[in-house]
Amino acid sequence: MAPEPFSLLLTVYGGDREEYIRAAFRSAVHDQTLRPDEVVLVQDGPVPDAVAGCLEELVATSPVQVTFLRLERNQGLGPALDAGLSACTNDIVARMDADDIAMPHRFRTQVPLVRAGADLVGAGLLEFDTDPSDIVGRRIPPSDPLDIARYSRLHDPFNHPTVVYRRSAVLDAGGYGDLPLMEDYWLFVRMIARGARVVNVAEPLVYYRVSDGAYERRGGRALLQSELRLQREMLRHGFISRAQYLRNVIIRGGYRLVPTAVRRPVYRLLVAPYGARRNRDHPALRSVAGRAAGTARSRTLES
Repeated sequence: MAPEPFSLLLTVYGGDREEYIRAAFRSAVHDQTLRPDEVVLVQDGPVPDAVAGCLEELVATSPVQVTFLRLERNQGLGPALDAGLSACTNDIVARMDADDIAMPHRFRTQVPLVRAGADLVGAGLLEFDTDPSDIVGRRIPPSDPLDIARYSRLHDPFNHPTVVYRRSAVLDAGGYGDLPLMEDYWLFVRMIARGARVVNVAEPLVYYRVSDGAYERRGGRALLQSELRLQREMLRHGFISRAQYLRNVIIRGGYRLVPTAVRRPVYRLLVAPYGARRNRDHPALRSVAGRAAGTARSRTLES
């Protein structure tokens, strides 16, 4: 029996740069040791002529089938991803951002875990500024499912540009929806609350393009408004307690308001390395692959 196929979901909008898009696409398609079976490419609203030409070139030269969706107006990441999910023909879907670079073995590492029974698989990532050889930081997520659930009550437990998931599990949770700048966190919380089988690969599998502007985008009034809305929704759905809600508003809300010069070192020192610290605290923890395989065996026995 042939292995279950998977789709790659990638969105582009007018603010993306041509050279970044091309590098991201090639790394996630041409250079993968396990290539996706299809690509769903979503153009979220109008784009500059150079980007439009780049997208047409990528579609024409792709070694795998591409479904190219052009949305007439910019709808935001959540609605664009929901549109893309509707176009995916496979249940396994891998996410990719248009300015990051996937390591060649990314899908060969993650996709088998979903095939084995996981609903949502994330990974670590390496932050770089202008070139992947210039690593300026890393984000290592917690691997243990209990740690992931615990961590999710204060922080997003997955690096969104690294995830591979079951489309059906995402749709069962209601899809991304429209919570600007927080759509991925809110989706993952709902998936965890519904009992999705989640796991993280601690190994970095994506190079994440970062600059001072990236840390600026993690603050400001717009993000604070989305943050407060997210916390209200988490409280309303019973995912966090009133005490946790107050804690989150103070800590996460305050983080959105501090200057970028403070936000950057705080994130790098306290938030990004959390998973590495927790994973070291579990020396007897079985491998992620072993956990996913065991989950699949359990699911088979239960069904």
